[in-house]
Amino acid sequence: MDKTPIEMLHDRVLVELDKDAGERTSSGGIVIPATAAMGSARRLAWSRVVACGPQARSVETGDRVLYDPVDKAEVEIHGETYVVMRERDVHGVAADRLGDSATGLYL
Repeated sequence: MDKTPIEMLHDRVLVELDKDAGERTSSGGIVIPATAAMGSARRLAWSRVVACGPQARSVETGDRVLYDPVDKAEVEIHGETYVVMRERDVHGVAADRLGDSATGLYL
């Protein structure tokens, strides 16, 4: 098994897929399977950043990022599946280092 280190280039971001993204629970406690359609709206996903390139300015390793999982490049490394994207494809960042948020939203 190859254990060669990986370094992301430019503004690329490597995120791990959320294993619990398959099904979700509504605020009323109803379990919604991953196969349930949401109509015409696309569902964004949260994932944790495991590596980022030197030109990524707003994202750091360990941050949680919000992105559109449709048409993203997936790669398997040591049996785990990851998504590779550009920093510009990230819609939002959740991290303790950001301090007080202007939105007033917390995870």
